[in-house]
Amino acid sequence: MQVKEISAFYEDSCVLQGVSMEVAQGEMVALLGRNGVGKSTTLKSIMGIVHPRSGSVRFKDEEMRGRAPFVVARKGIAYVPEERRIFPGLTVRENLLMGMKTGRRGKTGKAWTIDRVYGEFPQLAARDGVQGGNLSGGEQQMLTLMRSLMGDPELILIDEPSEGLSPIMAGVIFDIITNLHKGGMSIVLVDRNLAYACTQAERVYIMSKGRIGYRGTGKEVLEDKQIQAKFLAV
Repeated sequence: MQVKEISAFYEDSCVLQGVSMEVAQGEMVALLGRNGVGKSTTLKSIMGIVHPRSGSVRFKDEEMRGRAPFVVARKGIAYVPEERRIFPGLTVRENLLMGMKTGRRGKTGKAWTIDRVYGEFPQLAARDGVQGGNLSGGEQQMLTLMRSLMGDPELILIDEPSEGLSPIMAGVIFDIITNLHKGGMSIVLVDRNLAYACTQAERVYIMSKGRIGYRGTGKEVLEDKQIQAKFLAV
């Protein structure tokens, strides 16, 4: 995926100012920065939830900018929102079924089905008939991630997956993301856990005031206190 010089607005307020980034097939990229700098808006712009006024979002040599989110999803991009947005009145199984995309197959050709999800994540299988609203925060986050897989995506945009979770449950979610990456999934990760993001991602982009202020490796970010102070310290 290549994002080039996208600019996005909320009414008259410019939120993104020429953001450019790219993700290679099978790569995990971390998008970091302080609150309010445009990280979530960048993900929403890629997904078509926010429509950039200029720039380009290309995926598999096709232009995605201006397309509806359901079209982007059918092309192979999934979005895991910070708010989770499960259907609280539907069961775990029904929530998973809502994520299916007819006719899509990921690069591996091995489709994500409910049986496959339950086989790899038995904690969800045990909650099969439970309504989403009765799950714990960690279980809801797991369900959101698994629902995104049901569309057999090739790229997943994940926004703050550890937000509001206990350290133990955040670790479970991070393990899932790591295993997806090891399985060849392309991932863009937004999260405040600097240690995880920088040790797992091949490359790091740091945003500042609606722009990409720094790009490099996670190792560089972890070892450079000046970068952390300039772009990440609260």
